[in-house]
Amino acid sequence: MVKETEVLELQTETLDQIYAHAKVEFPDECCGIILSDGTREFVRECRNIQNERHAEDPDTYPRDARTAYLIDPNDLIRVHKEAETQNRPIKALYHSHPNHDAYFSDKDKADATAWDEPVYPGAAYIVISIYDHEVKATKAFAWNETDMDFEEVPIEMNRET
Repeated sequence: MVKETEVLELQTETLDQIYAHAKVEFPDECCGIILSDGTREFVRECRNIQNERHAEDPDTYPRDARTAYLIDPNDLIRVHKEAETQNRPIKALYHSHPNHDAYFSDKDKADATAWDEPVYPGAAYIVISIYDHEVKATKAFAWNETDMDFEEVPIEMNRET
């Protein structure tokens, strides 16, 4: 849960897990969700179904998984159920940019908002830049209530307690 002008605190183990996920999925984008009970973080890898949608309907889904992601709805339902039943709110959503920089694209912003409001208030969005299986940069973005837009926020790494 990130508030305006705050940092996103992540456990080093969490970053290690999402980096490993990005490396396994390369050259496609990985995607997932981080839950937190306030003490521990739980990485939930999700399946990127962008290639399937692109193959089924390239007019509606012109990009493949090398430049886009779409979280499998079943994974999204599963993570939401865990968040609710285990009292583990969504802390962040993440995805990778294979062979591209870490930035919050217009498409990322569009997917993260509905009716000009964040879909997941209080959650950050993490973008991982990965080139040839090597993580080059990681950036986080959170909703700024004043500007009504996403802005980059620093990531602070903490050891698991």
